[in-house]
Amino acid sequence: MRTRLAIKLHSLLERYFPERRVFLKSDNDTRFIRLSSETQVAAVAGVSVIVGWTAVATAILLMDSIGSGNFREQAKRDQATYQERLNILSTERDARAQEALAAQDRFNAALKQISAMQSELLASENRRRELETGIEVIQTTLRATMKQREEARTELASVQVEADDGEMYVTALATPEQMNFMTEALARTAQERDQIAANAKDALDQRDELELEIQLMQERSDEIFRQLEEAMVISVEPLDKMFRQAGMPTDRIIEEVRRGYSGMGGPLTPISFSTRGEDLTPDEIRANVLLQQMDQLNLYRLAAEKAPFANPVKTVVRFTSGFGTRRDPKTGGRRMHNGVDFAGPQGTDIYATANGVVTHAGWQSGFGRLVKIRHAFGIETLYAHNTKIRVKVGQRVSRGDHIADMGSTGRSTGTHLHYEVRVNGKPVNPMTYIKAARNVF
Repeated sequence: MRTRLAIKLHSLLERYFPERRVFLKSDNDTRFIRLSSETQVAAVAGVSVIVGWTAVATAILLMDSIGSGNFREQAKRDQATYQERLNILSTERDARAQEALAAQDRFNAALKQISAMQSELLASENRRRELETGIEVIQTTLRATMKQREEARTELASVQVEADDGEMYVTALATPEQMNFMTEALARTAQERDQIAANAKDALDQRDELELEIQLMQERSDEIFRQLEEAMVISVEPLDKMFRQAGMPTDRIIEEVRRGYSGMGGPLTPISFSTRGEDLTPDEIRANVLLQQMDQLNLYRLAAEKAPFANPVKTVVRFTSGFGTRRDPKTGGRRMHNGVDFAGPQGTDIYATANGVVTHAGWQSGFGRLVKIRHAFGIETLYAHNTKIRVKVGQRVSRGDHIADMGSTGRSTGTHLHYEVRVNGKPVNPMTYIKAARNVF
């Protein structure tokens, strides 16, 4: 039974929403649908709710679109700034590489010069010792000859004292051959004495010249040693800094590389200067220190070839996503991004960043066409979303080898390279290695 309130409400609704009937006519029959005031109010309210929700949702989407447009513009500006900085760093890297090659050439030339000077120095030292030995022999002979001459003079004086002039004359007349022999012997002795004295003077002059030449050679050798020491500092310090910035312990890495090249006659066999078991000279000590530094430099370069200190893409690309958490464009949530993304044209060449062995070359869910390379020191690199793979499992690759072409396979929103670096299975920021090597390679 209707109440008064219901009756009044119905009357009010009847005033604005009078009862309506919708007739449905067919060939044989006619029917109608009765639309009461309450039904019309409910329909109007539903339509109003839908229209209002549509308006609110449209406003929200427009605001979000405007905000996204501003964000994209800012991202484009940041990308342009980053690209300009990347080009500048690339130019600086090329300049540093040229300087390193020039320093290496100077180092090799200086090393050859040191070897030649060491040979000359050893030859001069042998010659000096031979001359000193000859001088000693000459001086010994000269002293013996002078002693014999003095003995002959003493004997002649005693003979003259004992005999008078007449007897001496008679003796000279009696034994003229003996007197002639003694005179000739004294003349030959005097001539040999003069010749020995001249030879001794020449030998002393030659010794002085050799000492001056050795001093000049020593000065040149010191200058070369200083240049080599400076070149070694310039060559070793950037490599050491590069490994430390990448968080890699240099002592352990060097020892590991040394163990890998420990065969006799190999490229890292220790060498040193020696002098027939005698004590080393200061120059030989400095040379041994330089050789040890060269050995360390060689070890650093071998280790650098085994670690991913390079950029996987050599052409101009856009850095679109970094390492760390980011917003998922599909779900809107936050998730971890274990690598970095480089966007570029379809088919852009992708290169291996270090020497290693290919452990995976095929399709993997989410990554699309994926290449995995195992390197030394427990490091592994991943190259994902490729359109074409150019290596196979088990293949050994070197830094700079063309391994794949950029694409958009797998879970991807556009053509790009997803690049990861893992150390002992744990993802690390690849830019740490790329930035650490910018001023070295």
